Amino acid sequence: MDSTRTQDPAARGSRHSPDPLPPDPSATTSTGVHLAIGVILLALNLRPALVAVSPMLDAIRTDTGMSATTAGLLTTLPLLCFGLLSPLAPRMGRRFGMEPALLGAMVLVCGGTALRLLPSMVALLGGTVIVGAGIAVANVLLPGVIKRDFPSRVGLMTGLYSMSLFGGAALAAGITVPLGDAIGLSWRPTLALWGVLGLVALAVWLPQTRRHSRVSAAEASGAAHPVRGMWRHPVAWLVTAFMGLQSLTYYAATAWLPTIFTDAGMAQGTAGWMLSFSSLLGIAGAFLAPVLAARLGRPGAVAAFGALLIICGFAGMATAPVGGAYLWMAMLGLGQGASISLSMLFIVQRAPDTRHAAQLSSMAQTFGYLLAATGPLALGAVHELTGAWTVPLIVLMVVLVPQGLAGLGAARDRHAAPAQRGDSVTGG
Repeated sequence: MDSTRTQDPAARGSRHSPDPLPPDPSATTSTGVHLAIGVILLALNLRPALVAVSPMLDAIRTDTGMSATTAGLLTTLPLLCFGLLSPLAPRMGRRFGMEPALLGAMVLVCGGTALRLLPSMVALLGGTVIVGAGIAVANVLLPGVIKRDFPSRVGLMTGLYSMSLFGGAALAAGITVPLGDAIGLSWRPTLALWGVLGLVALAVWLPQTRRHSRVSAAEASGAAHPVRGMWRHPVAWLVTAFMGLQSLTYYAATAWLPTIFTDAGMAQGTAGWMLSFSSLLGIAGAFLAPVLAARLGRPGAVAAFGALLIICGFAGMATAPVGGAYLWMAMLGLGQGASISLSMLFIVQRAPDTRHAAQLSSMAQTFGYLLAATGPLALGAVHELTGAWTVPLIVLMVVLVPQGLAGLGAARDRHAAPAQRGDSVTGG
């Protein structure tokens, strides 16, 4: 019998048991609802401060004299932060506790957003790095919170979490410029407005730091050390590959979709709306995918179908980008939303406990976002070489094949639970 397969917790010996889970707060209506709202608000803040830069980029470059290279750095820095700083998040969670660490992450997001108000290029880039650092920590720890506090509602909470990620991105892409124009603000205070949403999340999450559980000495000793051997575990690599490949295709497409449409003759404003439309459909895909996976009991099939939807969307863009734009964007949005949601779901499901969830999340997001950071640059380079968008889109379609296969493998009911020193089993 495969020792990495999911086991009944009651059948495990106490010495090899995972970190004990506290009672599911969702069983207590008021506590569960408040915690769920806190998770949703945190997730809602993990994209707007970054995505809002894209629609303001022309104004930023005009005002600062920023070169195209620096502008590219401004949009790539957050992804590099996600990848490089993700390994620090589990340490913060172990040292300070999950709730205080997430509170600190949101303080960084708000602080970095405020720093960008200063009329300095250093402040703009430095604030972006600070925002990226805060998001990197929250990206890693929130799946662990869902694993720990909503064990009976993992699919639902993962769907709400992923839906909030897409919702925040769609909101920032769609209303940043109209909001700034309506209030009469320049680009700096317009970007800073997204810090208000962060302050709301801080206020709602603050009470969670008071319910931060005190653990026994034995539990504290076990939690003091990271999970070892995760990078050698095949299940962990399947989850990581799925996370990395879906991140690459998502960020590469997001960076160039408006340009692809405008090069095909679409008006610039309509091309920008296509990206927002895709993000709105992504909200639905992000919510529905884990729910369908739980109902059907076939998460691998849902992952493969999501990849197929994206392939069809890219194929349509390569053949008739303007004529079927809404159909192609609908396919992309639903497929991309499903993929990011399932990547989070696999992190939660393949981890036997909170410590493993944080470590697996760190591994998947470190690799995933570093890979994603290369996507826009690589796609642009292929476009430069070929002088058209057909070959770049074919490249993305090819990448989606191993993404779908990785999703099928990551969906198998096994735990990524490396053997710890002195353990006689590798199971959860």
